[in-house]
Amino acid sequence: MKTVQDYIRTIPDFPHEGIMFRDVTTLFSDPRGFRIAIDQLLHPYAGQPIDKVVGLEARGFILGGAIAHQLSLGFVPIRKKGKLPGKTIEQDYTLEYGTATMEVHDDALQPGEKVLLVDDLLATGGTAEAGIKLIERMGAEVIGCAFVIDLPDIGGRKKLEALGMDVHALCQFEGE
Repeated sequence: MKTVQDYIRTIPDFPHEGIMFRDVTTLFSDPRGFRIAIDQLLHPYAGQPIDKVVGLEARGFILGGAIAHQLSLGFVPIRKKGKLPGKTIEQDYTLEYGTATMEVHDDALQPGEKVLLVDDLLATGGTAEAGIKLIERMGAEVIGCAFVIDLPDIGGRKKLEALGMDVHALCQFEGE
């Protein structure tokens, strides 16, 4: 029986030399692999009170939308700055070479709502941390962070756990 990791393609030297890119598009394109991933991402949170699913740009939209549908919940996108049309709040975060900004509509979440945060990959944890901060600034509570892939050598899981987050990943790859 295939695991989620079996559906993920590795592309050496992308986007530059020395990087082993973990490509989840092969997971998404296979109906069985995609179903396994969605089921396994939401399984630890079954029966927990969740009001919304939040997905981080961009592959988190695919996963989060499918999970929200499966749970009959609303979906909230957190996007890169300048991509949302309404009034937003923003949060800066650190990249390898500089900073970037994530945004969410200022009315997307209500105080007290319980939120599941979803993305495809946990590396440094910077994007997820920005998402968590946005959610918490709106008065909502992150009940868990679910990822397809964890790159433990980069330290994102430790960063999120230090923030008190429950982190769930379906598989991990060593290295960067």
